[in-house]
Amino acid sequence: MANRRLAPAAEQPESFAFSPENADWARGQIEKYPEGRQASAVIPLLWKAQEQNGGWLPQKAIEAVADQLGMPHIRVLEVATFYTMFALEPVGRFWIQLCGTVPCDSCGARELKQTLHDRLGPQGHVSADGNFSWLEVECLGACCNAPMVQINQDYYEDLTPQSLNTLMDDLAAGRPVKIGSQTGRTSSEPKDSINTLTDPTLFDGSRVGAWRKRFEQTQGGDDKGDAAVKKDEAASTEARAKDDPKPAQPDAGRATESPAVDAPAQRAAGGETPVKADGKGTPGVSPASPQVADQVGAPKISDGAAKTAADKEAVEDDVTLRTEPPQQPVASGADDAVHEEQSPEERANAAGTRPTGIEAARDNRPDDLTKIKGIGPVNNRRLNDLGVWHFDQIAAWSAPEIAWVGAYLAFPGRIDREDWVGQAAVLAGKKG
Repeated sequence: MANRRLAPAAEQPESFAFSPENADWARGQIEKYPEGRQASAVIPLLWKAQEQNGGWLPQKAIEAVADQLGMPHIRVLEVATFYTMFALEPVGRFWIQLCGTVPCDSCGARELKQTLHDRLGPQGHVSADGNFSWLEVECLGACCNAPMVQINQDYYEDLTPQSLNTLMDDLAAGRPVKIGSQTGRTSSEPKDSINTLTDPTLFDGSRVGAWRKRFEQTQGGDDKGDAAVKKDEAASTEARAKDDPKPAQPDAGRATESPAVDAPAQRAAGGETPVKADGKGTPGVSPASPQVADQVGAPKISDGAAKTAADKEAVEDDVTLRTEPPQQPVASGADDAVHEEQSPEERANAAGTRPTGIEAARDNRPDDLTKIKGIGPVNNRRLNDLGVWHFDQIAAWSAPEIAWVGAYLAFPGRIDREDWVGQAAVLAGKKG
């Protein structure tokens, strides 16, 4: 791939301005976007500027677009140098962009590249007659018909070195050329014999069941056909609901000898009256039978009081899980016998040794412990309550003391991960 640089200063025009017609077009593009979002029009405006300038984009055009959109010049330059659709140097009358990515490379793009190099010279070089220049680019999105090139605005596909040379000869001579595949392929259909999607039943409606019946009745002018087909479809739906109440949720893991759900649709399909949740006609979901409950592990609901008691117990369990202290890592010295009802000091005592503190800051000038990454204002106050006021105190902590403070703050392992001791030592050294 070629480097993306602006053309030399000697080739750059002194100024650029849109023609009146193109200026009106540009304003129309900008108006497509809401106030403050005009920068979204940068690509179409650059494209129009390149088109007006004979197929390449000079620096003054990039700056003019930036000024019109209220963007810094560098931002628009970034866009222009990123996309290979913008030519930054003068190009020939026919600008050839050769796709060189994997599908095209596998199908012969290297031979096309050598052909262009032999005939026109290196990339970016304009031929002596001014007709051609070329550039290898990333994927152009015609992988099915590889290898291919884009010449100006059109794609030419299924190329060989011979057909590419012929194409260039015709373009140079002004003869008409065929856009697209050069082997007679239509669109992106299979390259050789077509042997897929050849079954007529794919297109005559015979594979769509009830829909074909509806189609035939409609074509035959039967006004009652639509209603009859809908009735058939409704009956089919009810029958399917009896055996498969939820097609999107298969009965994986359920007992095969019993229905997955005693759903109202199943009962209705079987001619039975749907069961209500309370048995008294009020809407609701029917409870699972004892047999089904035993098989699938569903809870048996005996009465309202039992259900209330179960709900209350579940809430209490949830509160316990949410409020219990985190389990301490083995390395911190935590003991499994430490229970949640213990105070922070008791938990910490089971994990390590409390560091020695002092009653007040030296000279009544405490260090700002929040300078240590991981210590916020809350933990700063908690450490002060423990008698920890200065960086050198934290820098002197031993492993048992680190375990104690970590358990006390409910931050097991955090002191080591964030290296409070190391940070404190550096800050204490700076303090002098």
